[in-house]
Amino acid sequence: MTITKQLFAAAAAIALTVPSSAASLQSSPSFAWGEELPDGPFASKRQKDTLAAQILLARLNHSPGVIDGFPGGNTARAISTFEEMQGLSADGKVDEDMLAALKSAAGDAPLLKTYTITSDDIGDGFTKPAQGMKAQAQTGNVGYGSASEMLAEKFGMSERFLKKLNPNTDFTAGSSILVANVDAGPIGDVARIEVDGSNNELRVYDDGGALLASFPATVGSAEFPSPSGTREVSAIAPAASYYFDPSDQDWGGDEKLTIPAGPNNPIGGVWIDLGSDGYGIHGSPDPAKIGKTASHGCVRLTNFDVRRLLDAVEQGVTVEFV
Repeated sequence: MTITKQLFAAAAAIALTVPSSAASLQSSPSFAWGEELPDGPFASKRQKDTLAAQILLARLNHSPGVIDGFPGGNTARAISTFEEMQGLSADGKVDEDMLAALKSAAGDAPLLKTYTITSDDIGDGFTKPAQGMKAQAQTGNVGYGSASEMLAEKFGMSERFLKKLNPNTDFTAGSSILVANVDAGPIGDVARIEVDGSNNELRVYDDGGALLASFPATVGSAEFPSPSGTREVSAIAPAASYYFDPSDQDWGGDEKLTIPAGPNNPIGGVWIDLGSDGYGIHGSPDPAKIGKTASHGCVRLTNFDVRRLLDAVEQGVTVEFV
């Protein structure tokens, strides 16, 4: 998405605590999915082995996008990338060999954990965000619309799956809920980012060429292509406002708009600037669409993935479009 360069930056952190309830899930590191995972959420096409793969991939910083237990292109992409690293046949499928390799690399901690919702999580409550850029600019309301939306993003899950895991929860402070046990380690020292539009993937490398992380990405479109060649990170804004100027856009209306920072603004409230022409790497208010729809030229990640990337990059990191 082409964006002018006025940005506001502010950091936000949320404390995480893990209570001792749901001990049957916490106590056994067994990878017997039927024992470790509740049956209720898996009554349709959602698959326990797919969920296991998604959580383990996320632990290794090879994001499957939204964790929901459903097979799909973003999960297959992450599996293929991991399989290539392990010297396995890169078919993108969940199978016994791939799961064994994931378990060996990611560890055998339980796939789910309990989390107690805090008063800081709830804050002053939630209001459904405004729809459309003009309304967002007028109201300034681009925060989370509910506690379940905020918590789903916090743990990299789909909101629907979070609710399926916790059918009798009202998501108020003090409630204990089941969430994906990702707890990924730090990405490491990032020297180079590679953006692969043909595979809808962003890859992260260290200075020795080792692959550190990979994320599903929406990379431009036929009408609004992303840049080619090599750029570099010139600025980082963890709380970015969005500025729309019709004088340098051919979409989106005919008036200038300023939309404040927040997870539901057009860039997900996160911006990694690529130095010229208003191109950048940013978040999205709709994580389920990453890798499946077009962008206005920029590189779009889920909010939780772009924040992991933001924590690892610095000014001057090379970004190659391949």
